Amino acid sequence: MTDAITEPYVLADHPVLDMLNTVAIVDGQRTDFWHSDADVLAWLQRMGLQEGPAPRLAKGALLEAAVTLRESLRALVEQRKAGGRGDPAILNRFLAQGASHAQLVWDKDDQPKLRRVAERRSPEQLLAPLAEQAAELLAGGDFSLVRTCEHPDCILWFYDRTKSHRRRWCSMAVCGNRHKVAEHRKRLRQE
Repeated sequence: MTDAITEPYVLADHPVLDMLNTVAIVDGQRTDFWHSDADVLAWLQRMGLQEGPAPRLAKGALLEAAVTLRESLRALVEQRKAGGRGDPAILNRFLAQGASHAQLVWDKDDQPKLRRVAERRSPEQLLAPLAEQAAELLAGGDFSLVRTCEHPDCILWFYDRTKSHRRRWCSMAVCGNRHKVAEHRKRLRQE
């Protein structure tokens, strides 16, 4: 990716794949957008996976747990995509922390809603909802629609939810456009 970006793209159409995309190629270099607990927490909030105040955690604990989960999921998604079998032990450790209960929320001017409430005292508990989404993707996702961008300089993943299921790029505005420009220049040189 040639555009200098300061935060990861959210373009995968699935939060688990967006988590994998917190590592990307920026200016030809592999870049990890998570450098601190605050980076992970900001991403979780951006994704709608963390509301309210963050739990008090030891410094670096959330970053360490999030990177552990992300890289475990990366291996599982890659193995599932390739038709192989992965070891879900790390994912299962996060899932085991996900105890929650339903709560009815009925705001004054709104319709009643059912919300899942979970205890979040550890990084694993904070990340458990994402782990649940990962397990659902791995167990029930259509992996013919889970893809990586076709641009050779891009490593981003996406879930192809287009009607024709022919999505090729992480984003048409980013890699799709770069491909079009490169093809146009190639044709001009051949003339």
